[in-house]
Amino acid sequence: MDFDKLTHRWGTGSAKWDLMESAFGIPAGDGLPMWIADKDFEAPDFLQDAVRGLIDRADYGYFCDLDSFHDAIQWWMDTRHGWRIDTDWLFTTYGLGNGIAIAIQTFSAPGDHVAIFTPVYHEFAAKIGRTGRVVTELPLAVENDVYHLDFDAYEARMTGKEKILLISSPHNPAGRVWTPAELRQMAAFCERHDLFLISDEVHGDLVYDGHEFIPTHAAIPEIEPRLVAMSAASKTFSIAGARTGYVMIPDPALRERFSAFYRALDISPNLLGVTLTRAAYSPEGAAWVDQLIPYLQSNRDIFCAGVDALPGLKAMPMQSTYLAWVDFAGTGMDRAEIHDRLHNKAGIAATPGHTLGTGGETFMRFNLGTQRARVEEALDRLSNAFSDLQ
Repeated sequence: MDFDKLTHRWGTGSAKWDLMESAFGIPAGDGLPMWIADKDFEAPDFLQDAVRGLIDRADYGYFCDLDSFHDAIQWWMDTRHGWRIDTDWLFTTYGLGNGIAIAIQTFSAPGDHVAIFTPVYHEFAAKIGRTGRVVTELPLAVENDVYHLDFDAYEARMTGKEKILLISSPHNPAGRVWTPAELRQMAAFCERHDLFLISDEVHGDLVYDGHEFIPTHAAIPEIEPRLVAMSAASKTFSIAGARTGYVMIPDPALRERFSAFYRALDISPNLLGVTLTRAAYSPEGAAWVDQLIPYLQSNRDIFCAGVDALPGLKAMPMQSTYLAWVDFAGTGMDRAEIHDRLHNKAGIAATPGHTLGTGGETFMRFNLGTQRARVEEALDRLSNAFSDLQ
């Protein structure tokens, strides 16, 4: 796979490229979109072949073959993560946002609180608010430039109204990979406060040298009566447009509760999403991911080294995924000036850190899931935009 091959996605309806102008005032043909977590690589042949097979069959009606889809998920979890799941645990959703919203509504009531480790993916807080729940922020601590959990501080922040702890594992942003010991701490915290644990594990396939993603249930099976885990092939294989994710619930009682709400919403699998996920979770898909990870790791190394060479900028070390987390606090600039330089001077669309909650105020998130030439161009643009600091 030639990951260096430039793709031209603007004018195709790509949200990442074609919404850049309305969101940031940056024309797609002039700017670099490094915001939405969507990679710019062409779809690999095994995905293209799967779609062609669907087209050649010329049948888009109701379908019932979910066994092979579930078997593919089971195979992927077993071979890639050493976790043997039962296919009876699975529910298919319209992406993970849908799965998170269903889980929140199943295991809490309007007015209840949902705890999140901030800064974190902005849709966590959005989903909590849209479902009529309230966010309890548990800010991550920074030690040696890396995020850590501070449960002593979290105890003081709990109100007694929390029903759920919603986590990103690995963590988005910065790609922090939670260790088994940290996951056990989370489990104990959930026990103390009688919380359900919802674990979004969509970034778990893209982990770098020296780190290992362990699914929450595999690390702490004792959390099973409280656990709702979920994932998707979308981030790994860039198929978010197929709107397909899956929820994994090992505990029968929790499955029954989730299933009741799930059925009431009349959710059914998406034929295209099932086809693409089944093709992705295959030996061909595994071989492709094994090529992708070193490429992304090199993007990380080049970008973070380049950022750290710029006065006032500091990239947090990335243990996984392709979402770099850069602190601009050292520039001494306020948020408005940082955004002005990035968006108007550099022409880079990056995600403002304050939208990810407490702790993100001085940060920007950069998507490195693109061609090496664009990563290097981003560094050149950053250097020029902040040249007066050098």
